[in-house]
Amino acid sequence: MNSDAKTANLRTVDAEMLRPETLGKPRVDAEAPVVPRDAATPQPAGSVPGSVSGSVPGSAGLITPVILCGGSGTRLWPLSRKSYPKQFVPLVGQETLFQASARRLCGAGFNAPLIITHADFRFIVAEQLTAIGVEPQAVLIEPQSRNTGPAILAVALFLQRRAPDALMLIAPSDHLIPDGAAFRAAVETGRRAARAGRLVTFGVPPTRAETGFGYIEQGPAATAFGPGVHDIARFVEKPDAATAARLAADSRFLWNTGIFLMSVESVIAAFKDHAPHLIEPVAVAVSGARTDLDFVRLDAAAWSGAADISVDFAIMEQAANLAVVPFAAGWSDLGCWDAVLRETDQDARGVSVFGAATAVDCDNALLRSEDPAVRLVGLGLKNVIAVAMPDAVLVADASRAQEVGKVVAALKEQGVRQATQFPKDHRPWGWFESLVTGPRFQVKRIVVHPGAALSLQSHHHRAEHWTVVEGTARVTIDDSVKLLTENQSVYIPLGAVHRMENPGKLPMVLIEVQTGCYLGEDDIIRYEDVYSRS
Repeated sequence: MNSDAKTANLRTVDAEMLRPETLGKPRVDAEAPVVPRDAATPQPAGSVPGSVSGSVPGSAGLITPVILCGGSGTRLWPLSRKSYPKQFVPLVGQETLFQASARRLCGAGFNAPLIITHADFRFIVAEQLTAIGVEPQAVLIEPQSRNTGPAILAVALFLQRRAPDALMLIAPSDHLIPDGAAFRAAVETGRRAARAGRLVTFGVPPTRAETGFGYIEQGPAATAFGPGVHDIARFVEKPDAATAARLAADSRFLWNTGIFLMSVESVIAAFKDHAPHLIEPVAVAVSGARTDLDFVRLDAAAWSGAADISVDFAIMEQAANLAVVPFAAGWSDLGCWDAVLRETDQDARGVSVFGAATAVDCDNALLRSEDPAVRLVGLGLKNVIAVAMPDAVLVADASRAQEVGKVVAALKEQGVRQATQFPKDHRPWGWFESLVTGPRFQVKRIVVHPGAALSLQSHHHRAEHWTVVEGTARVTIDDSVKLLTENQSVYIPLGAVHRMENPGKLPMVLIEVQTGCYLGEDDIIRYEDVYSRS
């Protein structure tokens, strides 16, 4: 996905079709025509972008993947944080969990994926998809986090007008599924049931007494839909240790993966029956959505009226038309550090090391350093999780890995920046990190992607000195424009209108020294911005 605005195909969402009393009713009119729009043409009010690439949703019996890309970033702190949650981190392997999810849901049998994410993550999503060559059909932006219930309903309403007969495969972006072929086979097993109106979920046979997962009790085989599909007898919320041990020993029970295969029509009907309070605010948020570069931004005022509720509570635990497909080829939600330890390579003593880490005489331990300059050494550790970042270190008893959220809550209460903010601040043009901060000065490293540009801006309270260390920078200072190459520098006086661009084909790296009485990120006046930021 390009970072600047580009020509996209649009399909108008008929507001009448999104009225609560009409939801779930079959359409009798023809498919709305595709209307090409130049990127510079204003978007009509109440219209929503359609496919920006790939195949038309629902075409030729293809499944439309829906990737849920939210997250609070608490359970794998300090590597995962609110500003950069775990799906964007390469926890296992070279790709991030989000990239692995997108790749797994591409190819034969699938339309281009549809992503729903938070506004803060939109450019990270675009950058990571571009890196693996995946072009989404749309990226929907939630103005506020409202959990999986409203998110899934919004996607269903978005697709209803364009492909009312579509099947949606709804999957979190932060799960590990090593065997993608086996997973796709399980999806195919559930297709017939989903097409017949069942709300299909996928369950994993337990391999241990896990208290961090919900459970599904399988009912009788749903033979009308072929082998491998079962009715659902009941859901069990995250159990205590004794109950988890009993459920894990009973072959009727499966871990609840939170992955679903449903038709658009069935999803909307289920919300209408079991969570009607969500219909109006979400429908208005979708009908009032607007384009924002390559994204679809849901209407904020309407979205704020939607309840914060999971899809499980909203519909799955109330509906009768349910089915489950057991999937035994490997799965983890990587929801805590001991889960990461289980999924990484270990030595004979159960020790896993990553990055600049060394273990001496340790047992059942995870030692992980994300900064080459921070050498993490464990001596005689047993059942310990140790994770080092440039700005924070976690040392925890492995048996209490599920409680890391308490650490984040305590840090938030203390007003500690590390509770939520990642060391690197990601921006649509690249990223920066603070190297040194002191009274009236700050030193940053700034990396700008090829062809990218920062906004044309000025500051009230600080001056800046820029030194290029890699690549070439095109620098604007008031009426002057010049090129800087490696080892060249420039001074930007307080109040000067300036911009930094990377005209090259390689990343540009620059050291910025800020001086002044106030160095906060909010001391900025933007005059022009290709990313439509205010």
